[in-house]
Amino acid sequence: MNAPYDAVLPGPTFSLGIRCSNDEITEIVYLEPRTEVKPDTPLAMEAARQLRAWLQDASFEFSLPLQPAGTAFQRRVWQQIAAIPRGETRSYGELAATLHSAPRPVGGACGANPYPVVIPCHRVVAAGGGLGGFARARGGFLLEVKRWLLDHERGG
Repeated sequence: MNAPYDAVLPGPTFSLGIRCSNDEITEIVYLEPRTEVKPDTPLAMEAARQLRAWLQDASFEFSLPLQPAGTAFQRRVWQQIAAIPRGETRSYGELAATLHSAPRPVGGACGANPYPVVIPCHRVVAAGGGLGGFARARGGFLLEVKRWLLDHERGG
């Protein structure tokens, strides 16, 4: 998707791009740090407010209307991810076992998550506690974002 964002919220080491319709959030994207784009709709304003609140306090609970997305399997994975308590992680393999699947499709569903932070796919890590991938990346900027998100939720 290359349409402009309805808002860009600067974070501590990254920015969050927000896209929405009049009624639902359609996508949240991790971006390299960039200049803030003020929300241009009431829903974008509310999404930015909630994301800013979470960046300040990881115990903040989201209440954003998310556009239905993903396959039936992806939605099952995202439900399992949403159930992981803040400050905890699960491995791709642990989620796969719960879902009677394999780690690779679970990783694919994590990478396809259109609502990161709200559906906290950063809580899914590699076996043995390594970071694994993140947002379809195996290194670089996005893994640093994942590291920051996990530290933030652990109070770091």
